[in-house]
Amino acid sequence: MGVSGSGKSTVGAALASALGVDFIDGDDLHSAANTAKMASGVPLTDTDRQPWLEAVGHVLHSEPGAGPVVACSALRRVYREVLRGAAPDAVFLHLAAGADLLRARLVHRENHFMPPALLASQLGTLEPLEADERGVVLDTAGGVDEVVLQAIVWLRGSV
Repeated sequence: MGVSGSGKSTVGAALASALGVDFIDGDDLHSAANTAKMASGVPLTDTDRQPWLEAVGHVLHSEPGAGPVVACSALRRVYREVLRGAAPDAVFLHLAAGADLLRARLVHRENHFMPPALLASQLGTLEPLEADERGVVLDTAGGVDEVVLQAIVWLRGSV
């Protein structure tokens, strides 16, 4: 989980590969209308997000146990509760980075519907994991291999 540019897709794919499980990018589960809305610089509403969150939850539930790894922003606790409602064993790896690094990543990213202009909206929406939520915050400034290693160490200690 995390805002756009935090590394969800890159880290998620690398983590899934290291764990030998499937990787699903939650962005691929957005409706065409949601994708077009975001591409035009308009943030999604909770009403827009609900069917998408349900689809992500369905994917999480489809392979209980050790997979899949799913990249999903899950910015608010209520969104994470929808996901946990479908997949109670889900854990969250909150990928975090400073705003300047996130902005730089977004500016240099190619062929993605999410414009850098929506970063401020996402940062304003983000509700960090709370103490009673099963998850961990990982700083992505150090690089993909380091984040994947930290994630695996945490997962092995928490499951």
